[in-house]
Amino acid sequence: MKKTWLKGLLIVAVAASVSACGLHGHQRDTATGALIGGGAGYLIGGNTVSTIAGAALGGVVGSQWNR
Repeated sequence: MKKTWLKGLLIVAVAASVSACGLHGHQRDTATGALIGGGAGYLIGGNTVSTIAGAALGGVVGSQWNR
């Protein structure tokens, strides 16, 4: 359980660092969504396929966030 909590915290930290870099608006939302989705996919499925699927879905959701 502790590993899952630590991985979740790491995902949040990486997503926050992406939101602070040079990306603006739509690009930032897409990258943040992909990071959060990929992390969630890994935590749920624990394999490469679920990580990629989560990142793809998160990127789509992030790209549509402020439309």
